[in-house]
Amino acid sequence: MKRSSLRRTGAAGAALIALTIGLAACGDDSSSGSSAGDDTSPSTSSSAAAPTDDMTTEAAMDDAGADVFGPACDAVPKDGKGSFNGMVTDPVATAASNNPLLSTLVTAVGAVPGLADTLNAAPALTVFAPTNDGFGKIPADDLKAVLADQATLSAILSHHVVGEQLSPDQLAGEHETLNGDSITIEGDMDSGFTVDGAAANVVCGNIPTENATVYVIDSVLMPTK
Repeated sequence: MKRSSLRRTGAAGAALIALTIGLAACGDDSSSGSSAGDDTSPSTSSSAAAPTDDMTTEAAMDDAGADVFGPACDAVPKDGKGSFNGMVTDPVATAASNNPLLSTLVTAVGAVPGLADTLNAAPALTVFAPTNDGFGKIPADDLKAVLADQATLSAILSHHVVGEQLSPDQLAGEHETLNGDSITIEGDMDSGFTVDGAAANVVCGNIPTENATVYVIDSVLMPTK
């Protein structure tokens, strides 16, 4: 099942619901001498208010990390904007910027003008997000050169993004990336997922953001075009 509009994710503006209050009847029809003040007395009705959209959104946020998987999920902050509950309310580039595991990725995205805005504005994405340690596997001089080359950096980052949301049961297989090439995923939730011929492993998967599903990986992927 594709989740083309988030959710599980979604933190659209919550509607305000008017509560209907029933006024208790005071006396019978013969009590014609009741004053106007009696008609405006506080209700004693015990009817429970219907759940509001705020309550529904809160419940979803409380459960934002319920379906994530992988050993690195334990390193995600337990609260705050970088937590699962925090990221689910933000579009993907903003959500990543609040997660300490992804600070190098955020720096790379920021080095390509307009890319963060493009990712945030997309209706539905799957993002394979390398950890800081994943970027650390690239020799420092090479990484510095890549960060300074916008065309190469844009191709690399776009290779990590698929233009639809993929749930774990849709993940295995070949998927077209925003770079115009493809990414190949093998495995399952029991054995673990590998990416592009085991070039990277999914270490925390199925993270919800407002407009994307994120799979954190332990290496940077290289595009084929």
